[in-house]
Formats: sequence, C-alpha cells, structure tokens
Amino acid sequence: MTVGFRIRSNFTRVDAALARRAAAVPAANIGDVVNRMQAMRGGFLAYGGRKTFAGPAFTVRARAGDNLMLHEALDLAQPGDVIVCDAGGDMGTAIMGDIMGRYAESLGIGAIIVDGAIRDVAGLAKLDLGVWARGATPAGPYKDGPGEIGYPVSCGGLVVMPGDLIAADEDGVVVIPREDAEAAVIAAEAHSLKEAEMMQAIDERRSDRSWVGAILVGRSVTRV
Repeated sequence: MTVGFRIRSNFTRVDAALARRAAAVPAANIGDVVNRMQAMRGGFLAYGGRKTFAGPAFTVRARAGDNLMLHEALDLAQPGDVIVCDAGGDMGTAIMGDIMGRYAESLGIGAIIVDGAIRDVAGLAKLDLGVWARGATPAGPYKDGPGEIGYPVSCGGLVVMPGDLIAADEDGVVVIPREDAEAAVIAAEAHSLKEAEMMQAIDERRSDRSWVGAILVGRSVTRV
C-alpha cells in the first residue's frame, strides 16, 4: 500500500504571469469575486519577510509533528511555487523554522503555507520568503513520515489541488482552482478599481449610502 508514502511532482501549474497579477491585488478582493467561498479560515498569520505572494500550489501532507515530507518537498518544488502543507492543524509541534526557510529562500520558493505551527519567528521575518501559519511554538518536529506530496490536501478548511492559485497577504490566504484562476483574477482587478473609486468618493464626501436603507426597507426595523 503506497497511500501515506507517495510523491507526485508532475502536474500542471497555474500560469506564472497570472500569479503575478494576482499578487498585485488584495487577497480579500480575490475572495470576494469568488462569492467568498475560497478563503482559508481565519488565524493564518504572515511570518515571513514577504507579506504578499501568489503562485501555484505545491501540496504536502504531513503527519502531525513530523516534517520529513516537507523537507522532501523543498527539493522538488519549483521556483515561485507556494508549498501548501497540511500538518493537521497541530499546534503542539512546529513543522518548520528559519533553517528550512532559508533553504527554501535559496531555491526561489515563493511561499510556504502551514496548517499548523512554525518556529524561529524572528529569523523567518528576515527572509525573502512568504510564510503563513496558524501560530508558533518552540517545540521541534520529528522526521519519520509518513506523508504525501503532490496530492490533494486540506488546508484551512479548503481542499487544495496541486497547481491551484494561492494568493496570500496579511489578511490570510485564498485558494482558487486552477481552471477558475484567470476569470477570478480579471474580476478581482475590476473589483479593486471599483474599491479605489469608493475610497475616493469617501474622501470627497460623496459616498452613496442609499443601499443601506434599501436593504432595511420591509425588514420591520424599529427605530427609537
């Protein structure tokens, strides 16, 4: 039985130019245009020196408290990839620290998303690498396995497929299926322009708030 110890590194990635466009708009705007269904649950914090990044998902599934397969993923991922590690949400053991982060940085890996804990917070903050995780603990990991690379994982309450578009900033992480990525980025760019216009309207004291009253009509609101 190979389940639990298998590696697949040959898959189709979201277009690199599209990922760069995604990195230029807020993750929240990308999440908005896909009907608010593709944001990882709250709690993911940006620990790396890069606070904004987007790229194709390189998926890893690790046993809680064990980072053997995450080490292997560092050597298999391509420059610009976002390693997405399903560590089972375990907060008792850090799955990576600044040594692994520095190695990932040297390989051109764009970011690492950990559904679990990391350590060496100060060191990670100095790296040209995005690192998002649920929290930090000084407790170190084991290196025994099992684990999988290049297969679907669950991270932050979402299914992540290899090659999906991952976009992250200080708000958190969104996941867009590869086949939907182009349409989502186009819509998010338009949404960002609309928000800029709304900000300008606020600054110029011409913001239209009539929509609030329109929603309240017929809601039997009692005002005192």
